Amino acid sequence: MSKLFISCALPYANGPCHLGHLRSTYIPADIYARYNRMNGVDTVMVCSTDEHGTPIAVRAEQENKSPKDITDVYHELIGNDLKACDISLDSFRRTTDELHYEMAQDFFKHLYDKGYIYEKVIDQLYCDTCKRSLPDRYVEGICPHCESEARGDQCEVCGRHLNPTDLKEPHCLICDGTPHVQQSKQYYFKLHEFEEPLTQWINNNDKLPKNVKNFAKEWLNDGLKDWIMTRDMNWGIPVPVEGVTDKVLYVWAEAFVGYQSSAATWAKEHDLDWKEYWDDKTVHFIGKDIIYHHTIFWPSMLLGHEWNLPYSVVGGGYLSLEGRKMSTSKGWVIWVKEFLDQFDSDLLRYYMVINAPLNRDTDFSWDDFQRRVNNELTDNLGNFIHRTFTFTNKFFEGKIPEPGNYDEIDTEFENKIKKLPDKVSECIENFEFRDGLVEIMALTKEANKYFNDKKPWKAMKEDPESAKTCLYLSNQLVYKLAILLTPYIPKSTQKIRDILGMPVEDVEGFMKFENREPKVTWTEAKEFLEAGHEIKKAKPLFNKIEDKIIEEQKNKLYALEEENNEEDENMSDLISIDEFGKVQLVVGQIKEAERIDGSKNLLKLQVDLGDEIRQVVAGLAKRYDPEELIDRKVIVVANLEPAKLFGVESNGMLLATDSMELLTTEGNVGEHIK
Repeated sequence: MSKLFISCALPYANGPCHLGHLRSTYIPADIYARYNRMNGVDTVMVCSTDEHGTPIAVRAEQENKSPKDITDVYHELIGNDLKACDISLDSFRRTTDELHYEMAQDFFKHLYDKGYIYEKVIDQLYCDTCKRSLPDRYVEGICPHCESEARGDQCEVCGRHLNPTDLKEPHCLICDGTPHVQQSKQYYFKLHEFEEPLTQWINNNDKLPKNVKNFAKEWLNDGLKDWIMTRDMNWGIPVPVEGVTDKVLYVWAEAFVGYQSSAATWAKEHDLDWKEYWDDKTVHFIGKDIIYHHTIFWPSMLLGHEWNLPYSVVGGGYLSLEGRKMSTSKGWVIWVKEFLDQFDSDLLRYYMVINAPLNRDTDFSWDDFQRRVNNELTDNLGNFIHRTFTFTNKFFEGKIPEPGNYDEIDTEFENKIKKLPDKVSECIENFEFRDGLVEIMALTKEANKYFNDKKPWKAMKEDPESAKTCLYLSNQLVYKLAILLTPYIPKSTQKIRDILGMPVEDVEGFMKFENREPKVTWTEAKEFLEAGHEIKKAKPLFNKIEDKIIEEQKNKLYALEEENNEEDENMSDLISIDEFGKVQLVVGQIKEAERIDGSKNLLKLQVDLGDEIRQVVAGLAKRYDPEELIDRKVIVVANLEPAKLFGVESNGMLLATDSMELLTTEGNVGEHIK
């Protein structure tokens, strides 16, 4: 039996999971794992919480706690989130496990003994007050490239990677003191030595998705520079070199090993060899922000260790929220637990997959979520299944009828049913999970049309043989859906199987070792149920989501945004004359104005800028009635990026005072103000 090792990116143990984590990594990995298990592949899917690194250490110091206190809480919360979404991990461990420490140190020591790791003296910031060298996340300052506030490792505004010594006006995050540059000895990995084999692996690996391959090539084109492997701090895995007592492994020097240590723990519990799975076929599922770690750093470490490289690295795109980048600090986020308190996990799994291909960024919109659930799951998929079961029970006593004569429409429909399993299989094999789901949903849409065209309720009186054929074929498609949709929406498919009287398996949460032989196999989808097979009475699979439920969710999300907006309006930051010169101010005239449902502050305006009508959302509702604003000439900031406010797109901003009194003008519409 072939073996498969699937790893999910290690979630950082300083917060629970939000929807972006599920979309980019854990749902696609679970689809791939369930599909392979159904095909008889001996699959192990592993993950761990990433519990070292400076962000956790900094937070612990700021909260006067131990880092372990923080990671204990979030390991449990993250595990609960993944279980609640039916992510079928075989092993969910921690990088604070004793076995992980042992394996990570052995990995480092092996590379060190082979000469791939060496000592290097570098400039590093030192805090006299705290009396220690400052790792990257212990420092904040001004980005030298874009002049924004930045951390010591990266600027979130311009996206550039930084060293703490690059920052202007650096300050210690703990004591707020000004550090100075001091030399420090660290350990570096000879990344440059692996440039040629890495280039061959990336260029010749047709299993690497295009977005991953292109990202990796950009790094290779710039040339590989040696990579720091250690930090001066106490929280982490001690460097396993004799005489070294004040350094730990950089989190990226040991977190990768978390895949292997998680698998090793699982294998030890069940008297198996985890490396047999690794050597056969390994696939990493990650978010696109860590593609270069998994296509450059980690493969180089594996090459230095003379271990097999991954079969593929699947990098999922970002998930924005209502047209804007998610921000956990500003509360612009949907946490998994909060979502699942209201909605079924299969709804989340479906929407996260169907919304866009995995290699592209996409957006979560409450309105679009409602539309897809109501139109696609309820009116399309659920409706077809329910009608098929209902009419089978009504006209044929709950038994699949013998088919009658086939006409051209029946034959075409049957051929599509038979071809569907291979189409979906090919998509999943190539990590094109959305395409596979689209194939399924497209045929269910055709099936509804087929059912309507054949009219079995009418044909029972006028052409019973036609009704028999229709319900025979419809039941065969439902049967296949109960198999092919299992990787995507596992709970719902078990409900279908129960009505069909087929074996049902426990799909919730993490895998139990005794459940490794699935009751639902992919080969079933090649078969047809026999005529006379009995089914139970139909039960609705999905319920429509009411408007008021969506409004409640939007109100909860936007309430915090409005609070932040009001706070931001009272803040004034200095900007340079060059920055101000980039602002385009245009005279506009308000043509239409209306309130936005559910918002106390916002109005939706249509503003004439001379050569176009621009929609602008403005927080004027507490000061102006909509009719008061019609025909007023206002000053519009015309070159802002579009944004969504309370779910409505805004393409500009009106100038107003702190008390929200509009700045008006007598200028000509379309005139630029300098």
